[in-house]
Amino acid sequence: MGVEHYISELLYRYNCVVVPTFGAFLTQKTSAQINDTTNTFFAPTKSIGFNQQLTSNDGLLVSHIAEAEKTSFDIVLFKIEETAKKWTEQLATGEKLPLEHIGLLWTNSEGNIQFQPYLEFNYLTSSFGFAPFNAIPVTREVLKEEVVALEEKIPFIISPEQRETSSFRPYLKYAAIFLLALSTGLAGYRIYSNGLVNEQLARQDAQEQVTKQIQEATFFDTTPLELPTVNVNAVSIRKKVLATGKHHIVAGAFRIKANADRKVKALQDKGYNAAYYGTNAYGLHMVTYDRNDNAQEALESLREIKRNESSDAWLLSEK
Repeated sequence: MGVEHYISELLYRYNCVVVPTFGAFLTQKTSAQINDTTNTFFAPTKSIGFNQQLTSNDGLLVSHIAEAEKTSFDIVLFKIEETAKKWTEQLATGEKLPLEHIGLLWTNSEGNIQFQPYLEFNYLTSSFGFAPFNAIPVTREVLKEEVVALEEKIPFIISPEQRETSSFRPYLKYAAIFLLALSTGLAGYRIYSNGLVNEQLARQDAQEQVTKQIQEATFFDTTPLELPTVNVNAVSIRKKVLATGKHHIVAGAFRIKANADRKVKALQDKGYNAAYYGTNAYGLHMVTYDRNDNAQEALESLREIKRNESSDAWLLSEK
């Protein structure tokens, strides 16, 4: 029974094959390599190692041999242990133990088993058929240096090519210029048109966002609307305070009228001559801190309100 033959078979499929009472053969995948001296390329392979500390029977080798030779497990285990005993005695005497297709074992001066695998066999199945090969070095730099040396010795003179003249060639030149100008103009017109359309869409989108999101806001470009007519004689309609004067200091604009009325009351409680102005172009109800016919006095009041009350206040002057 050649135990090393079965070990070699299992190394193709497993990374560890234990020989009971003797040791274990371990494999690890190694990347492709190149020998810079001989320019030899080696395919990826499994590097084999040996560990004499792993001696416990894991059943892999014994089961494989028992199935291959149609023998019982115990008989195969006994034969393997007998073979391992002979290998150990051979190494103890200082002899080397060659295992076919696997490697060479020997004992050093300290009594430890050394192992040297045979590199001729590749147990990585994905590299099957990939034999080492030698490559011829590329001599690009040498050829380049030779070309440079030739250029220094033999100067190259490039003479302009003589072309036939024809009276028809100037017209071709003008036609080419005309076509170039026409294509450039069309491209510029397309870019300009796309820019106008994009600008219009952006403005519409911004307007929709303002209309949806604003609950309380001030506007710097608004035109006062005509004041609503109030019937002072109707008992069911309460009197409203309307802003009078040419220059109005605006406090804010509200979507809901009740919020505007509360703002007027809050500013009046603070001592301001607050009033309801009306609605602006966006349908918002405007509230003012104060109003004045004199522009200079209105500006002074605005500065004081910005400094003490709110920096969002602004001046609305009627034409």
